[in-house]
Amino acid sequence: MTGSAATSRAATAVRALARGARTVLWYLREVSGETAYERHCVHHRRNHPHLPPPTRREFQRQRARKLEQEPQSRCC
Repeated sequence: MTGSAATSRAATAVRALARGARTVLWYLREVSGETAYERHCVHHRRNHPHLPPPTRREFQRQRARKLEQEPQSRCC
């Protein structure tokens, strides 16, 4: 195997590992709910451009309040 072929394979492997790491990070952010605020801001800008979006803290409070008022599932 020549030097350039080995370098090419190494670069391909590094790109594949980076892509895998990005995928895992995306999945963890989605599962943890971290992207909910970002999605809400996009929705807010699209549907309410004349109003400032809530801060992250305000959004979290609203979200917690809504979950308390409308629980989706309970164990007991």
